[in-house]
Amino acid sequence: MSRLLVGVAVACLTGTSVAAYPDAAPSSGGRLAVAAASPEARADALIARMTLEEKVGQISQQFVLGSAGPVEARVKAGQLGSLLFVRDPEVVNRLQKMAVEETRLGIPLLFGYDVIHGFRTIFPTPLAMAATWDPDLVERSQSVAAQEARAVGIHWTFAPMLDVTRDPRWGRIVEGPGEDPYLASVLARAQVRGFQGETIGQAGHLLAGPKHFLGYGASEGGRDYDSVNLSDTQLYNVYLPPFIAAIEAGAVNVMSAYMELNDIPAVANDRLLNGLLRDELGFDGFVVSDANAVRSLIPQHFATDAADAAARSIRAGNDMEMALGAGAFGNLVGAVRDGRLEEAVVNRAVRRVLIAKFKMGLFEDPYVDVSKTEAILEAPDHRVLARQAAEQAMVLLQNKDGVLPLERGAHQRVAVIGPLADSPIDTVGPWSFADKPEDTITVFKGLKAKLEGVAQVETAPGIQLRRGTASMFSAMRPMPPRWDTARVEAEYARALELAQRSDLIILTVGEDYYMSGEQASRLSLSLPGEQQKLIDAVTALGKPVILVMINGRPLDIRQASTQVPAILEAWHPGSEGGAAVANVLLGDVNPGGKLPITWPRDVGQIPLYYAHNTTKDSAGAATRYWDGAAGPLYPFGYGLSYTDFSFSDIVVDRPAIDRDGTVTVSVVVANTGARAGDETAQLYIHQRAGRATRPVRELKGFQRVTLAPGERRTLTFTLGEAELRYWSGAERKWVIDPGLFDIWIGGDSQAALHATFELR
Repeated sequence: MSRLLVGVAVACLTGTSVAAYPDAAPSSGGRLAVAAASPEARADALIARMTLEEKVGQISQQFVLGSAGPVEARVKAGQLGSLLFVRDPEVVNRLQKMAVEETRLGIPLLFGYDVIHGFRTIFPTPLAMAATWDPDLVERSQSVAAQEARAVGIHWTFAPMLDVTRDPRWGRIVEGPGEDPYLASVLARAQVRGFQGETIGQAGHLLAGPKHFLGYGASEGGRDYDSVNLSDTQLYNVYLPPFIAAIEAGAVNVMSAYMELNDIPAVANDRLLNGLLRDELGFDGFVVSDANAVRSLIPQHFATDAADAAARSIRAGNDMEMALGAGAFGNLVGAVRDGRLEEAVVNRAVRRVLIAKFKMGLFEDPYVDVSKTEAILEAPDHRVLARQAAEQAMVLLQNKDGVLPLERGAHQRVAVIGPLADSPIDTVGPWSFADKPEDTITVFKGLKAKLEGVAQVETAPGIQLRRGTASMFSAMRPMPPRWDTARVEAEYARALELAQRSDLIILTVGEDYYMSGEQASRLSLSLPGEQQKLIDAVTALGKPVILVMINGRPLDIRQASTQVPAILEAWHPGSEGGAAVANVLLGDVNPGGKLPITWPRDVGQIPLYYAHNTTKDSAGAATRYWDGAAGPLYPFGYGLSYTDFSFSDIVVDRPAIDRDGTVTVSVVVANTGARAGDETAQLYIHQRAGRATRPVRELKGFQRVTLAPGERRTLTFTLGEAELRYWSGAERKWVIDPGLFDIWIGGDSQAALHATFELR
């Protein structure tokens, strides 16, 4: 057979570049049409032609921070299969052309990026999105993020972050779904569907990368990267469910975690990756390490050197290494040739990565259409959805005497005061890198536009926020210079002078961009800096004051809650955040967000979560501490509205069911107030007795609904095996116990409306 025919035949089967066969004529567009072989068959055929060095290259991923020059030689040599943090479409195409047209086999690169809560258009942070309790909105928001990222050539996101956490000191709480495994699981499915679309490789969609497998949110002391020790009961019942949901939704990638889980680093934990993830959950995609996690096996005193770290990681089921600088996987070539590692293990990892590339259609269409990029990034409907998401995420924590919503025209001079009042970077929040700060609507800008022609709106920061140590993200987004003493005094005085001559003050306080996220754990939950001093001074003036919070975690606002009548939790609300805040404060939008995490009174209560066990003295749970209240400041699922809702007429369709049966529960929700608004009906259960002590309440269903004034609606929920089972640490399996179950339905985790049923 001629070289041309051989080249065409192999290229059609594998989808490799015709550049490997100079006698073969490419089709229009520079690519050959491929045969209808499966991604698995194409991957196998391609692996059969690869050298060991090329195989290791495919499972090696490198950061590109700044110029791409340092990685170009490695791309041309086939030493890299994936790059991350490249977001210029011209650079993406240039690097992709090197891989496709200048390497022996022409295997395209897989470009990854941290598309956490938006790309150009920034949505509220993930914890804020969890506060919407709206999976459809979450799915649509991540779909927009995927469209924008794909428009610049990104194929893969390292999201959603599914780490359940019950310690708000942990900085990465801002990236996740909060404390509850059921809510986290519902949102996990929505995010995977939003990122990936209906099929892998669908236009305008990305590979989702759920992370961090597993238990990262339980790090000791809330300290990032610290060890995690979890019983199987906690692991399966609390931390695993969101990953089960993500895998069932079709996630193609999973990221392993940094930390040790029960003394074995997650990135080289065979029981975790090969055992639990693959054998038990049936995951058949590829696993990528977190940044430099493979090399970290050395300082963790798990591996002796980089070669040992690489071999143990890949053998345990970690298929690709994410590296910043020199990686460890380059040592795999020597490990195979020295007989310390079987080449079949490398082949297994390479196969999983290549299958993902084939499914994404990268062999057929590796390049970005740059002519369409800007139109997608600037699509007006993306901003509309971002504003709606911010509005729905906001939680009204306090509204004494119904001071909100504000009456339009009731105040002629409005002061928007605080370090976050007019800060674009803090409005969008952490894990946003590709936005345009000049397009971000801050709280000040939103209120100024909203009250144009009605009131004079001015702003002053009053104080400066700065964290005590440098942020890992300051290299990408430099921290502003520290104010000198003269400016500190002048800005504080200017803010108080503005407050004095205003007749309404919007105090905007919380945390800045650098205070949440990775390497952003805290000892305290107090308001950072001199924000409490600013609150004290402004409220002492006797003027009407509203508190708007911009932050990535619950904060200690016990004192502030006694000083102001109304508190709106806006989180880091994204590109349209200020417009959303203005709409909520002025009543054009009725807030309906609900807390996805219990809000503690004091850092000394942590961990504090609603789904705790009954314990010996359940009646005395509120008096555990002799020096203060043991209960939360605001419970899980809590959030006020400008209207009122009632729950009534709870009905269980049958008094008892068998193990394989289901029970349907209905409830009537009514808007008893004068405004239309959203309420989230939340269903909780409790198992009275069984083979294990179960939590006092567990969320097992919710529905967010919009009701007109006076409207009543009947909602139904179904409970079956999926909602009633739990993992038995004693028996090491999923079990369902017969007996009596309690049901509560209401607007938060302290719901009072009650019913029961029996499982026979």
